[in-house]
Amino acid sequence: MDAINTLEHGEVKIAEEVVATIVGLAATEVAGVAGMSGGLANGIAEKLGKRSLSKGVKLEISSNEVAIDLYIIVDYGTKIPDIAWDIQSNVKKVVETMIGIKATEVNIHVQGVNFPQESKSN
Repeated sequence: MDAINTLEHGEVKIAEEVVATIVGLAATEVAGVAGMSGGLANGIAEKLGKRSLSKGVKLEISSNEVAIDLYIIVDYGTKIPDIAWDIQSNVKKVVETMIGIKATEVNIHVQGVNFPQESKSN
């Protein structure tokens, strides 16, 4: 279902994919978020790049509100509760400001941990 805003001169319909992409971008702006997760494949979280931000986002849109589930990968060593709070706050602000609908829920599902790559020195 698309997000719909009724204005004085008509309606503005925002495709669900657009809402999901905006939400994914807002989530990945938070420090400590390594990326979005497309789900668990053989027990390993599949990390998705910026092109697939909407794949780690599940939306339930009704009238002028949305419930959001985010599937993320966090960087190793970060405080997950703090990251989750920052994501919820940023996503809620962006959705309500950019799209004009109320975010009733922003649920965070941590699907994996990103470990720093060790540099190979000879």
